[in-house]
Amino acid sequence: MKRIVLAMICAIYGISMSAQTSPNGRIKAEKFNDHITVSYKQNGKWQEIYTAEFEGISGGDTRSIKEDYHMLTGKRSHCVNKGKESVYSLHSGGVLYVRVYNDGVAFRKVGRASMNDKAETPVAINIPYYINSWIMNWSDGAEGFYPKNRQMKQGDRLSFPALFEFPNNVFALLTEADIRHDQAASSFYSVDGKNTFNIKHDQNEQEAHQSSWKVMMIGSLADVVESTLVTDVSEPCKLKDTSWIEPGVVSWVYWAYNHGSNDYNIIKKYVDFAATIGLPYVLIDAEWDEMKDGKSVVDAVNYAKEKGVKPMIWYNSSVGWVNGAPGPKYRLNKEEDREKEFAWCESIGVAGVKIDFFSGDNNMNMAYCIDLMESCAKHHLLCNFHGATIPRGWMRTYPNLMSTEGVYGAEWYNNVPTFTNRAAAHNATLPYTRNVIGSMDYTPCAFSDSQHPHITSHAHELALTALYESGLQHLADRPESFLAQPQEVKNYLGELPAAWDETVFLGGYPAESAIIARRSGTTWYIAGINGTDQEQTLTFSTKRLKGLGKYVTQFQDSGDKNKPWDITRGNTVETVQKCQPRGGFVIVVKK
Repeated sequence: MKRIVLAMICAIYGISMSAQTSPNGRIKAEKFNDHITVSYKQNGKWQEIYTAEFEGISGGDTRSIKEDYHMLTGKRSHCVNKGKESVYSLHSGGVLYVRVYNDGVAFRKVGRASMNDKAETPVAINIPYYINSWIMNWSDGAEGFYPKNRQMKQGDRLSFPALFEFPNNVFALLTEADIRHDQAASSFYSVDGKNTFNIKHDQNEQEAHQSSWKVMMIGSLADVVESTLVTDVSEPCKLKDTSWIEPGVVSWVYWAYNHGSNDYNIIKKYVDFAATIGLPYVLIDAEWDEMKDGKSVVDAVNYAKEKGVKPMIWYNSSVGWVNGAPGPKYRLNKEEDREKEFAWCESIGVAGVKIDFFSGDNNMNMAYCIDLMESCAKHHLLCNFHGATIPRGWMRTYPNLMSTEGVYGAEWYNNVPTFTNRAAAHNATLPYTRNVIGSMDYTPCAFSDSQHPHITSHAHELALTALYESGLQHLADRPESFLAQPQEVKNYLGELPAAWDETVFLGGYPAESAIIARRSGTTWYIAGINGTDQEQTLTFSTKRLKGLGKYVTQFQDSGDKNKPWDITRGNTVETVQKCQPRGGFVIVVKK
């Protein structure tokens, strides 16, 4: 009845109203004059999620959208989406595209003369009825915590992704996707310290003819965590040949030594470790251009290849932290230098590059990243961006981009003492925030300590390797620590996939716990962590796990510091898990 009255009022006073509903009928985007209001249907009632304000819109032609594509990394190998798209004219010029999918809404402006920060009108969004939020302050490298119900003030710059909770267990995750060469990325700003935000692109000296997609995934926590909306709206794969691209687990030197890779003998230890347990990759980190004892990076690369381990090497992007930072520097900034360097990498047998220390979301950084990905692809090099902004769907367009940092990860045990006490809750927040939007180079799994100690359990640390998705999964700990673990743990790490055919959210709540199941081929990995300082019993169901086998290996905490592991084999998945404070579990189920 209320909607009929509203329609009559709109007709009497000339208010423009149109609506587009998702294929499953759960999400709706309505146009009221210059606003698009997005609502979610729960228990037969519509619940407002947000309203976006534009500078005059009219029209609303619609079409259906259906896509079917494959991913080499991410939550699932085969992605299918359906949606409906409305096209509105903007009175200031150009058009507005609004897409409604079963798991969220996306909008983009196209056709303006310029989308840079000087000419663009920010998009104001109002999120009126949320009851909890997890939002990170903006920084160049998107490294920070996601505190619950952050105290915001007018003008605060905030980072994507941002998670909001609404009544009746409805959640929404705000982010963006599909950054092109002429675009800057965007962030959002608090207008009133409460419910209203301005989305604004960063600095851009080019004339961009469209904005990025502003994306909000909506529904239950499972809907959000399992969503592929970021890649759904991104540009399809540009590479003709992807047969050379192989995700994998990486042996990584930095965490243990808080230093790079200028010591050939230390590099050999990490290569030997990778060869011993069967890891496909080793990363030769910063400072390889200053190798000691008469050795060179070519010696290290050749040693890795002799051992059957694929070497990757590190570069400074030379646009962020340069002065006082490690090298090699200034080898990638100019096209001719970049092509020469990557051709050399290919010629000596380097499998990929990790590029570090970018400087934010402006167009210079975005265009540079795209140039790097394209140049890497020419020379069959995998690519990993570190010290970089969050992913925005490039892994579909350039599948040689295997992972991106953009996260407050385990390397921060090297830098500050604050990570120790907050890591467990932070770790249990990332599956609902940062890792939803793309591969996350958190660098998980440390059983020993670095510069600052960790207080998460052994099973918690092991669980992160399957709980977190990353096309290159860098293992943090030192070889001696890994090799001292039970054989079952070493076997687990040597068999661990870094790409998944399917991802299923099984339970949890931000900062408290997370349980996720991922499938590779016929093997399921079920990983769960306790983010609290109290013992917690985690329960889940396996009903959604198709083709579940009966050869079960379970990794739990024993509670004994001297013998920390409780590893069992059987043919039944234990769906009730008693977790130690800051503990966890991993269950591997094979056919």
